[in-house]
This record gives sequence, C-alpha cells and structure tokens, in this order.
Amino acid sequence: MTAKVSTEVQQEALRIAKGTQKKGQTKEQTKLIAQGIEKGISEYKKQQKIKARERDKQRKKNSQVKTASEPIGSDSANSNIDASQNRLVMILPWLLLIASWGFFLIR
Repeated sequence: MTAKVSTEVQQEALRIAKGTQKKGQTKEQTKLIAQGIEKGISEYKKQQKIKARERDKQRKKNSQVKTASEPIGSDSANSNIDASQNRLVMILPWLLLIASWGFFLIR
C-alpha cells in the first residue's frame, strides 16, 4: 500500500535533498534521497495523526467522565435546596396565618 504524497511534500523533500547534495552526486542519487525524505515526512505525519487522535480520545474520555460526575453532585445539591424551599413554601402560609390570628387576638 503506497500512500500518495502531496506535491508540497515532494517539493520540500527535493529542496532538502538538493540542499544537502554533495559534489559529483548524480540526479538519480538526489531523487533517491528525496524519496527517502518524502517517506520520512509521511511517516512523521502518520505518527502525529495517531498521537493527535489518541489525545482527542483521551480528552473526550476525560470530558465525559467530568460531565458525568458533575451533574450527580450538583443534582443532589440542587435537590437538597429544592426540598428545603418546598418545605418553606409549605410552612410559610401556616406561619403567616398563625401570626395574623395572634395579632388579631392581641388587639
């Protein structure tokens, strides 16, 4: 399986090969060096893609764990607040009724 190499990579490899060309080196030898450089560049890019994919997977996994753990803690805290507010809403009218009758009886 031969991977297609972009023209930019080919040109860069040829430029590097010509830059390191020794005196008396033939064009064929320079082309072979350029091909080796192309192969090195493509292997490097493959490795970087694999590393980036692994980092993305790890980041996604970490964010899923973080989001999965946050709502549980915040839901329980919210439910405690909701429960105390519900109790207050249920008791408040009775407290106001008792207070109003108390003021009525005192006058």
